[in-house]
Amino acid sequence: MGVGSRPQGDPGMTSPAGRNARATKESAQAATDVYPPMFPGGNRIGPEEEEAVLRVVRSKRLFRYYGTVDGPSEVEAFELALAQLLSSRHALAVGSGTLALMTALAAAGVGRGDHVIVPAYTWVSTAAAALAVGAIPVIAEVDETLTLDIEDAERRITDRTKAIVPVHMRGAPADMDGVRQIADRHGLVVVEDAAQAIGGSFGGRRLGTIGDLGCFSLQYNKIITCGEGGVVVTDDPLLHDRALMFHDVAATHRKPMGDTPAFFGVVCRMSELQGAVAAVQLRRMDSIIEDCRTNRARIIDTVGDTVCRHGFRLRPCHDEEGDTGIALVLQGPDASRAGLVATALRASGTPARILFEPDRRDLHVAYHWTPIIEKRDWVGATSRNDDDAGVTYGPDCWARTTEVLARSVQVDVSPDLTDAQIERMSRSIRGALARH
Repeated sequence: MGVGSRPQGDPGMTSPAGRNARATKESAQAATDVYPPMFPGGNRIGPEEEEAVLRVVRSKRLFRYYGTVDGPSEVEAFELALAQLLSSRHALAVGSGTLALMTALAAAGVGRGDHVIVPAYTWVSTAAAALAVGAIPVIAEVDETLTLDIEDAERRITDRTKAIVPVHMRGAPADMDGVRQIADRHGLVVVEDAAQAIGGSFGGRRLGTIGDLGCFSLQYNKIITCGEGGVVVTDDPLLHDRALMFHDVAATHRKPMGDTPAFFGVVCRMSELQGAVAAVQLRRMDSIIEDCRTNRARIIDTVGDTVCRHGFRLRPCHDEEGDTGIALVLQGPDASRAGLVATALRASGTPARILFEPDRRDLHVAYHWTPIIEKRDWVGATSRNDDDAGVTYGPDCWARTTEVLARSVQVDVSPDLTDAQIERMSRSIRGALARH
């Protein structure tokens, strides 16, 4: 089916009666034909994951380093498989994506008083991880790609800036060429947050392997999952040793660290149950992404011309081939029209939402990071001993981000959409755009 074409017999937008009749029909169909929930890996959990869990339970080895009987570690096997798939020298599995970010920052030597550049559009963990290791998140704008605005990020660099964390939001790659250039100019560590984009790429390289360290999440919403979990990857053996020490308070007891100065970290270890499920899911990753990309491409092929004709556009991307395909983002001329389109899509059963609304709390948007904005942590502190001097937070700091997000409509693209659902979703998008 060509771009913008319409199936024969579709009442289209020829009259108000036709539009209303189709909207009613779509709503009725949506009630009986529900789109898959957006848990790509979770939806595909099957007998292989079940058997992996039973294997671990039967072995009685739930801890990666030892058990009642000797045997191979499920977590280690997962780490080796992921490192090989990504062409990375080292992979370290941890308990969550947030812990992966904390471990990576600590491995890079980020700590008290250091500033870390993070985007204003990302799950709050990106900023919270910096706080957790004693650093100060410096929040930069995103642009229409919904990833870090390179020019704005560079304007916020000072002599206290230690690291920059590009985030591959909604499965699409950040501008890693731009990030690497400013990092090299200013001597910054690059920690890639690829929590939402495992398996994606930029310039032919897997996301997470372009920075000094890369972080992934295996939480249930992610492309592959073990319920909760995370991974840190790096090619640098020193950074890997430091990550090992931070993620396991007893790491120096378990493994000689050579010339790496020892320190005690915390406990972020992944369990064998998580590792076993993650290893099975890893084998599903490429097929999940292939299906997401195929479904998204089919929708775009059908709606692309309609999007442009009605004053919207598809979110631009730094590398279309590297996009994981988990989301279709339509950007309107203003927040009002975008809101009307999102409402119409939801009425037809299509999983759609505006990416920023002031009254809808969403921890993906810095506007809603109240504890960070108020400079408050678990002891109730409102000051960090001047470590955050000169760092300001507030809506005016990210006005461009919220403006872009307020006119961006996201439609989830499940890898498990049926042909009928793809057609219905495409028809609903065309109808919503034409009506509004």
